[in-house]
Amino acid sequence: MPETNTPFGSDDADDVIEHNRAAWDRQAATQCEWSRPVSAEVIAAARDGQWGVHLTPSELPVGWLPDDVRGQRILCLASAGGQQAPVLSAAGADVTVLDISSAQLAQDDRVARRDGLSLTTRQGDMRDLSMFDDGTFDIVFHPVSNQYVPDIRPVWRECFRVLRPGGRLLSSFFNPVVFVADRNPEDAGRGIIRPRFKVPYSDVRDLSPEALAAKQANGDALVFGHSLSEQIGGQLEAGFLLKGFIEDDQPNPRFVIDRFMATFVATYAVKP
Repeated sequence: MPETNTPFGSDDADDVIEHNRAAWDRQAATQCEWSRPVSAEVIAAARDGQWGVHLTPSELPVGWLPDDVRGQRILCLASAGGQQAPVLSAAGADVTVLDISSAQLAQDDRVARRDGLSLTTRQGDMRDLSMFDDGTFDIVFHPVSNQYVPDIRPVWRECFRVLRPGGRLLSSFFNPVVFVADRNPEDAGRGIIRPRFKVPYSDVRDLSPEALAAKQANGDALVFGHSLSEQIGGQLEAGFLLKGFIEDDQPNPRFVIDRFMATFVATYAVKP
């Protein structure tokens, strides 16, 4: 993380990524919702064929993952935290999990040691998968996380490259409408949605210098509300064919808009 509290400029992508790496290291230390490893009982059930992983709060649609993942080469992309990757490994998949946060990856390593799983962890940026050869994986599993990088098109291009022909990309993200409203707590308390920000949204560009400096000083992760053209259109531009699409509700609404529409989106795309 930068040494000073000077706000980031619009072209400081590497500084943003480093800031967010440190932010997720801190979240992992606090055992936040996405840094809480699955139990030994969950792993035992997965070994017996009773398992499930999530892109959104609801269960995956039937057919998005094979019923039997034994031998499938799966990249869990930016999804460390000791949750999806260990379950897929226990179900028999050949799993690699890549994440920017070493503390998040440590959660996966911890579960693997505890339960005797074969699991590979790699630290890296989701935009650069050059450590993997072309066609390395059968499946890329990429749950909500790409709001932490300024430009997601490199993510889709790299996913396409590292998948074999016929491989599948399962991804999820927020509907960008969640980034539009003013974050005034008084508005939220009164159920008011006051549009303020235009999509695509960027903490770096759209927050006031004071708000951005405060977020940096607090060590909060910086976010980017990518448009659907970037999220879905970006996958198509990379060469994917869209095979499945769902929207899902936020079970614990954080924003007023969550009460009125499904704000999670998940896609199932295939490399021809």
